[in-house]
Amino acid sequence: MVTWPLLIADPGGGEVAVEVLGAGPYTMSGSWGEARPTGRRELRLTIRYDGAEPRAGTVRVSRRVPAADPWWLIPGLFYGENRPAACRRVFPRFEAGADRPGEMVSARWGFRADRAATPAVMVWGEEGGACLIADEESALGATGLAIGHEAGEAVIALLFPYQEFPITYYGSALPRPAEAATYVWQPGETHELTVATCPLPADRHAYAPLLREDRELRRPAAPVEPWQDVEEAAGIAAEGLYRWHYDPDPGVLLETVGFDREVSGGDGERVDRQAMHVGWVSGIPWAAALLEHGLRTDRPEHVAAASRVIDFICADLSPSGTFWGTWYRRSGWSQSWSHTKDALHARTLGEATLFLLRALRHRHDPAWEAAARSNLDVMVARQRPDGNLGTLHHAATGEVLSWSGASGLTWIAALCEAGGESYLRAAERAGAYYAAFVEDEFIYGAPEDVDLAPTSEDGYAAVIAYMALHRATGAGRWLDLARRAADWTLTFRYSYNVRFGPRTPLGVYGFATRGADQASPSNQHLHAYGLVCTDELIALSEALGDPYYAERAHETLACFRQLLPAADGDVNAYRGMITERYYQTDCFQPKGMYLTLSHAWSAGVLLLACEQVLARDRARLADLASR
Repeated sequence: MVTWPLLIADPGGGEVAVEVLGAGPYTMSGSWGEARPTGRRELRLTIRYDGAEPRAGTVRVSRRVPAADPWWLIPGLFYGENRPAACRRVFPRFEAGADRPGEMVSARWGFRADRAATPAVMVWGEEGGACLIADEESALGATGLAIGHEAGEAVIALLFPYQEFPITYYGSALPRPAEAATYVWQPGETHELTVATCPLPADRHAYAPLLREDRELRRPAAPVEPWQDVEEAAGIAAEGLYRWHYDPDPGVLLETVGFDREVSGGDGERVDRQAMHVGWVSGIPWAAALLEHGLRTDRPEHVAAASRVIDFICADLSPSGTFWGTWYRRSGWSQSWSHTKDALHARTLGEATLFLLRALRHRHDPAWEAAARSNLDVMVARQRPDGNLGTLHHAATGEVLSWSGASGLTWIAALCEAGGESYLRAAERAGAYYAAFVEDEFIYGAPEDVDLAPTSEDGYAAVIAYMALHRATGAGRWLDLARRAADWTLTFRYSYNVRFGPRTPLGVYGFATRGADQASPSNQHLHAYGLVCTDELIALSEALGDPYYAERAHETLACFRQLLPAADGDVNAYRGMITERYYQTDCFQPKGMYLTLSHAWSAGVLLLACEQVLARDRARLADLASR
């Protein structure tokens, strides 16, 4: 028995420090479990409070790593510096020696664990790193994850219960005061805490096997029970797009529609967003999914609606030869969501073009084909010799206004699927350029609304891009980059079921979060956009002979077949209305709520994934029948 503070040598290397923040005395001991294949070991701590009066105390478990320039990873929450210095979106950023909490820039950060896709904190220095892993909650309350850097040394820590510092992030540029949960120890009270830890090699990608192993350990205690099967979910999503988001005048998929149709009269129109992006949050990708569904299920009204949306977008290109960014009912076609005047965003344009090419597989249309070729040709003409396809493009002149970030990734798949040697060569140049983002474990710039923040959507774009290159060329390099991109993407995917209050909507409905993705460190809510690369993750598993990535794809499809309104009135919505946001932590809204707006992309991406899985099932059955 050793009296606090306690330093415990890790049999794998390094040591773990255990202390209690608050008045003592405490008595502590620790014992190690056997090493797992990754080197991870469980450390079981026994802590007894020996004081005579009740006292508040926070248990802190930490590791230190020499690091002049540390690289952090809290899955789904913190990546390296987390916010590039040039990013206009304000959210927590690490900077050595900094203490500017009002700007959300600091050398030390603490967070509640439910903000993380896996309750783990990792750091790498010049020679190696370390990790600490825990559960979302313990007997002492919600767990905390913390990082800090001082005098050339990086510190990672678990806190029981959590502390958020130097500020609390709630989704806006206005910081909230720091928070500290409290646990009051009673005289003689004893608790056991179990944490997992191990040293890490210098390769930052060492997180991948560790998180894969951790997910397998958590899975038995984190069931996911879909409300509908895949066929039923496809029908619900298609009806949502057609019934609620499609407006035949002039032929658009409205981006958001309110659940409550009586909130302001006029059947809710005042709360519906009278706008449509050409890709991303609305537009061609989800119209293409509706088209495929309508053709498969013999729903001519769905086919007609999808075709009208694509017709409308293709009929009016920008003066520079690409699609526009966004249509507004009051003002017509305009730029992307950018602070830069007249800017069109490469990811949005690329996604629209990619799914237009996929729509052409199901229905040939000369106007669609001409629009696709125009977009492809002008983007190839603007490509830099090093392969960069640009981020922001001037709608009128075509001038590239920004080359920052990796938003051009989506164009790689469009170029590959367009066919033709010149397009493929451009795709390969782009693949080589953007590879550095994947290899650095820091991909950023995809969504228009968070500027240069790293996001799960950057990961989806990279997986789609490098799988397209692998399919087109068969080259092993592209397959390896697809695997690395998938591993990075899956850091955003929740590996456990967050515990919700029993009276919150997500608690009442028993929403299971395993398989859902954190949108980004900036937008800390769960979303379903990861369904966009369902087919690519399954294909990656097939190419590698490793079922893991397909399992993670099906896991996400199972997750978002929960909370689906199959009938008017279900989950306080109408049939087919599908939310964008599930609040798994206190950010934007209190934990346990969900956003009562239906988003076109939320219905569209679910429909897309369902159709992709159903198409694979049909192909498999046809193959068996032919044998």
